[in-house]
Amino acid sequence: FGALMDPLNESSCFFAWPLKCPEFSWPTSEQLMKTGSTSFCSLSPPAVFICSFMVAAPIFGYLGDRFNRKIILSCGIFFWSAVTFSSSFITEQYFWLFVLSRGLVGIGEASYSTIAPTIIGDLFTKNTRTLMLSVFYFAIPLGSGLGYITGSSVKQAAGHWHWALRVSKRPPFPVSCACLNVLNEGLHLFCKIARRFASHGMAAAGLLCSPHLFRLFSRSYVFSSLATSAVSFATGALGMWIPLYLHRAQVVQKTAETCTSQPCGTKDSLIFGAITCFTGFLGVITGAGATKWCRLKTQRADPLVCAVGMLGSAIFTCLIFVAAKSSIVGAYVCIFIGETLLFSNWAITADILMYVVIPTRRATAVALQSFTSHLLGDAGSPYLIGFISDVIQQSTKESPLWEFLSLGYALMLCPFVVVLGGMFFLATALFFLSDRAKAEQQ
Repeated sequence: FGALMDPLNESSCFFAWPLKCPEFSWPTSEQLMKTGSTSFCSLSPPAVFICSFMVAAPIFGYLGDRFNRKIILSCGIFFWSAVTFSSSFITEQYFWLFVLSRGLVGIGEASYSTIAPTIIGDLFTKNTRTLMLSVFYFAIPLGSGLGYITGSSVKQAAGHWHWALRVSKRPPFPVSCACLNVLNEGLHLFCKIARRFASHGMAAAGLLCSPHLFRLFSRSYVFSSLATSAVSFATGALGMWIPLYLHRAQVVQKTAETCTSQPCGTKDSLIFGAITCFTGFLGVITGAGATKWCRLKTQRADPLVCAVGMLGSAIFTCLIFVAAKSSIVGAYVCIFIGETLLFSNWAITADILMYVVIPTRRATAVALQSFTSHLLGDAGSPYLIGFISDVIQQSTKESPLWEFLSLGYALMLCPFVVVLGGMFFLATALFFLSDRAKAEQQ
């Protein structure tokens, strides 16, 4: 459930907060059409969220391998649900407080993102574990898609950005309140952690030099983590810019007009969100089914299925930019197929990690992989795409055509990164069997 609400909250928050920071007001049409919100101010909330998430994830990974994972998970869900709901009451004069709240949400969400897959790995094995991980990771694209829908439509219907956050937090908040029954045990856990750190001094810092940490870095783990970073890079950039890109395509084709007053139409966000929901379900199920069938043929099925999905996704991602010049429907078809193939590897990648990492170090391994995927992936990809688009646009004359083309040229970086991710999965396949055997022997 947390896997569903995290991306729903993150995506709806992106469509909820205003793009112009100081007054929390909307930008002019000129500002909107200049590659959307490429300024630091407008993109600072997701930047702070991702940075705090990256910092907190390794900490929760360390704690998850040493203390009660269920308590850490429950307290984390309660914390980020409460912070997100509270942030919906921040007034227009306190943008800095809104940004700070996103950082606190990142800390809370790092707890469940690190701990939840590890708990699933503890409870299930083999094909059953793949199925359960598929259910867990299916919730991520579903939540992202629902976030695109609720964030844009609720804000337009209610007339204020606050309600998008309140609606996105309404389902999990009562559930997270159920975590209150573990708060006493959670306080006891906190005291236990404090006593251990006090008794061992700088022992926690010594983790970075411990042999247990270096055992995580098997070749399969490293290559699959790099491949996951490629997936994160593409999903972060495409999720941020594709709705705007398709709107600009329609402006060029004269089937839509430039938005000159707020609220703007939400059709592209709604369609993209619906596609993301459905392709998330279809991709995760397809990937799990293909892996289960291929395991009958080869023991390297997991990384090979991921590699095929990545390389196929790169092809259809390229075709998005070809089709968008003449047919929006064709672009949506390419998005549908490309996202299905891209999402097919999420659960399998987690399964690969469970195979090549011993159970007592899985939380740390998940945390470091999450840190790497965000650092090399969606922490910077939206900004990089926006920067490239701005550079191209500044070297040409100002027109709707070049606004459309410049963003398309910048987004063309995504399929190349996806191909690189496919290569990393092929490299994972070379070492997968030997690394799995080593993990089973420990």
